Amino acid sequence: MSLRWYSTVVEARDHRALARWWAEALGWDVAFETEKEAAVLPPWAKDFVEILDFHRVPPGMLFVPVGHEKNTKNRLHWDFAPHISDDRDAEIERLLDLGARIVDVGAPDDATWTVLADPEGNEFCVLSSRDM
Repeated sequence: MSLRWYSTVVEARDHRALARWWAEALGWDVAFETEKEAAVLPPWAKDFVEILDFHRVPPGMLFVPVGHEKNTKNRLHWDFAPHISDDRDAEIERLLDLGARIVDVGAPDDATWTVLADPEGNEFCVLSSRDM
């Protein structure tokens, strides 16, 4: 027996707005929004539920409301990578245009990643381009 990575839960002052931001940033869908949570899933996840074993269905992101601002560095963050056929710098600019910001966390000058934060300050990295 093993566990399935079901979702990553993100606390947010405005959970609906942050869910919509991440849906736009990733090209995913907002599966639902309520007063207590908003879920974001890859658009192909619903198809996979029908054909894949429970343990192989990809995770989503769940946003829940909290009454306080984020005030410390994340202890966990996401790494996202563009494909080698995509323009990494253009992708970073797109995220910045959506409301992300570049964050200085003391990465080395020769880092192959860029640290960004979403509109509520949650850090994530855009890695160098990959083919797998």
